[in-house]
Amino acid sequence: MKARAERVSQGSWFVEAPPAEPAESSAAFERLYRAFLAARAALGLALIGAQLIAALLSTRPAPSTMALSAFYAVAAAALWLLPQLRRGATARSLARISSPHWWSAIGIDLLLFGVLHALDPSGVNYGALFVMPVLMAAVLSPRRLALATAAMATLGLLLAAAWSLLLGVDVGLKTTQAGLVGGGLFAVSLLAGELSARLAREERAARGSLALARQQEQLNRLVIDEMQEGVLVVDRRGRVRAMNPAARTLLGAAGGELSWQLRGRGDWQPLVQALEQAHASGSGAEIDVALPLDSGVTRSLRLRLRFTRQREGSEELCVLFVEDNRALLARTRQEKLAAMGRVSAGIAHEIRNPLAAIAQANALIAEDVAGMRAEELTRMVASNVQRLKRLVDDVTEVAPGVQPDTQTLDVSALVHEICVDWIVVNGLAAGADSRFQLQIEAPELLGLFDAEHLRRVLVNLLDNALRHADDGAGSVRVRLARDGDALALVVRSAGPPVPPDVERHLFEPFFSTRSRGSGLGLYICRELCERHGARIEYRRAPEAAANEFCVRLRAAPSA
Repeated sequence: MKARAERVSQGSWFVEAPPAEPAESSAAFERLYRAFLAARAALGLALIGAQLIAALLSTRPAPSTMALSAFYAVAAAALWLLPQLRRGATARSLARISSPHWWSAIGIDLLLFGVLHALDPSGVNYGALFVMPVLMAAVLSPRRLALATAAMATLGLLLAAAWSLLLGVDVGLKTTQAGLVGGGLFAVSLLAGELSARLAREERAARGSLALARQQEQLNRLVIDEMQEGVLVVDRRGRVRAMNPAARTLLGAAGGELSWQLRGRGDWQPLVQALEQAHASGSGAEIDVALPLDSGVTRSLRLRLRFTRQREGSEELCVLFVEDNRALLARTRQEKLAAMGRVSAGIAHEIRNPLAAIAQANALIAEDVAGMRAEELTRMVASNVQRLKRLVDDVTEVAPGVQPDTQTLDVSALVHEICVDWIVVNGLAAGADSRFQLQIEAPELLGLFDAEHLRRVLVNLLDNALRHADDGAGSVRVRLARDGDALALVVRSAGPPVPPDVERHLFEPFFSTRSRGSGLGLYICRELCERHGARIEYRRAPEAAANEFCVRLRAAPSA
């Protein structure tokens, strides 16, 4: 728990490092196993070389010793060079004394070295050869099996001394050697096993730390790459060490470049000046700069500079957070709009009751008064009361916190019904010469929306289209069709294009080109569409010289 708390306190996002992968552990064991097999092969060659050197020095080795040395060299080289002989050798297989892999390496060493030590008449001490199998068992096997290997090697030395006694040879020296070498073998087994276990623990910890570092690196890279805010890491010489995609877009940097030098580009001099100013002050700063781009446009940026706190002697880096001031203003405007929406909803609720009282009083006055002037005034009051009532309803409709009631609708039938009602209300004629044309692709197109909300959206779009369309036949068209996994409801009005300065604000609240317009029509359409998972967009249809508003509704899943 303490180690876990330390990792959390040091800022790691992950509580525990993941365990080492089995593939990596088996690969490490395979490398060690091959290294020991190579050492055994080298030892076999050394044995043969020693026998040949002894023969050259007129000390002829015994034929049995030469044969055993040659057999050991061939067996060790074959096990090292032929992969099929060592296939399946793992830490688990070498942890059992009954395993064929244990006997093919360690067992053969113990047996042959014991026979060599017992049969050699020259008095050469072959007991030192037991270090190889004991060391191999200590590193590759559990401690109990490693100690058993050392015990078997010591027992072999003692049996060799007993064999010398049967042959009538003085065994005092061999017994002493067996005791000393046996004690040394136990010491080698314990020491090598402890060092091997410690190294294995350190390796597992290192692998876990490496895996954790890779996870955090991937997470940091993903977070930084997905940030809408530009991030640059710059050293003291002005060389950009890292730059995320948002920063490349804001600064107009080429995507193929791997490194950048701030001082090497003239249009980045405002960044260089801000960096030098921050270095001179020795602390972070927040600066607004105007950055000229290659396209000739000047972009207003806000820079936040922060310095990394490194250890003494290491290089200090500066992290620049870059934001477009237009995005900052848009975010501020959205926050203000959200606050204004909440306030407006409260005000609309308070206005509703007095407005109803005014409408009722005006109706009573209209019944009692007489005369053209009085009737005109009461109609004016009633008209403005209805206008205020619609405005209150609009504000209440898009008030935050209202839960959507999305339903499965027969959009084809509903759109046809809404359009028929709208034609009657606006006094439009039906037929091929009418200003209004309706085209529905299929009779039963099912979508997800609310019936009243869809009526509100379509009527707003139709009123807007009729207001700006010319007087020709088919100047207002509605088309409903399936578009992939969605339904496309398109309202087209033939007429001049929307000016660019107006198009930018089409869906903003309280923006209207008419003096008596509330500016909430398209804003309400967008809010209602987003509430039900739909999208609305404006586009120009140049081939038809018309403006289009397209609503993409979610299609209902088929039964």
